[in-house]
Amino acid sequence: MTWDIFCTVIDNFGDIGVTWRIARQLADEHGQIVRLWVDDLLAFSCIRPEIDPGLGTQILSGVEVRRWTLNLPDIEPGEVVIEALACNLPDEFVSRMVRRKQKPVWINLEYLTAETWARGVHGLPSPHPFLPLVKYFYMPGFTADTGGLTREGWLRAQRAAFQSDEQARSAFWADLGLPSEHADELRISLFCYENCALAGLFKAWSTDPRPTRVFMPEGKTLPVIAAWFGTPDARAGTVLQLGKLTLHILPMLHQDAYDRLLWGCDLNFVRGEDSFVRAQFAGLPMVWHAYRQQEGAHLAKLDAFLDLYCADMPVDLAALTRNFWKAWNRDEDVAAMWPVLYAALPTLAGHARLWEGSLCTQPDLAAKLLNFSLEKVKCTVSQ
Repeated sequence: MTWDIFCTVIDNFGDIGVTWRIARQLADEHGQIVRLWVDDLLAFSCIRPEIDPGLGTQILSGVEVRRWTLNLPDIEPGEVVIEALACNLPDEFVSRMVRRKQKPVWINLEYLTAETWARGVHGLPSPHPFLPLVKYFYMPGFTADTGGLTREGWLRAQRAAFQSDEQARSAFWADLGLPSEHADELRISLFCYENCALAGLFKAWSTDPRPTRVFMPEGKTLPVIAAWFGTPDARAGTVLQLGKLTLHILPMLHQDAYDRLLWGCDLNFVRGEDSFVRAQFAGLPMVWHAYRQQEGAHLAKLDAFLDLYCADMPVDLAALTRNFWKAWNRDEDVAAMWPVLYAALPTLAGHARLWEGSLCTQPDLAAKLLNFSLEKVKCTVSQ
């Protein structure tokens, strides 16, 4: 089938990160013909350096990537059209969908949530109020009755190979200009939104008996952190030191390198949606920083996920996880909880592996999207 996928880059890289993974997997693993429309190719190039922001059309991993401009070229829409993550299709493109003899399967790909309402909405049709088109709500999720999660077919094998190969890990760290692993050292990746709890956490790490090495990609939190360390001109490549804490500021990593960063750390602080999902498939302990929404809507998302994630944990471990994650998402001081979380890391690692294994028993998002669309195309043809 032919696909048109539209993505707008809002204020972070998660939207294009998720959308690109879906487009690439549909083309690479399922042989689909995919056009990906992106309004900000410069942001896209930050996570996929192969992208040339100056080109209006280019091919990457079998996907035709096009710049989404106000005046689109006169192209017939594909058999499946996806508006990803709260973007809206251009009116002229919708008009072309109407003129198509066989109307496209129009999918509204929503943001990821574990909230129970998503299961009831997933797959529901929404007929257009005056055009002969039907839009379907598609809800990614963690349970069998939702749309699945982004997970490439090669992901688990590559992760296992990397984690079992000391030379490969050493080469990865060296490519980033970072020292190799040491047995007495705790390695943490830190990817979060602005958070007042960071100062207390840095102090806790600085006074730990065990050395802690933190890897933080350059981003909006850097100016505040740099000022706190007394190094306001810190940038990618800067190393900040406080007691037992060594903080490395990294450049924005491309997606595959970021996966390896997650695979190589003992604990991953992640945010938003894309890094959140990738941390789960790393099979390692993690802490999630949800994207802030008005009136605390993100806290409902947090609670809903914790209900699933902590369901099979021992009571004390579940309480620790809930309390730490909630405090982190409320900008509350988590320093006092850190020693307990640190002591629980081996047990949390065991749970993370079990959770990752349970997710992998379900079909991934791209496979589910393909099956869903094929069924709708068949229904349209038979009418």
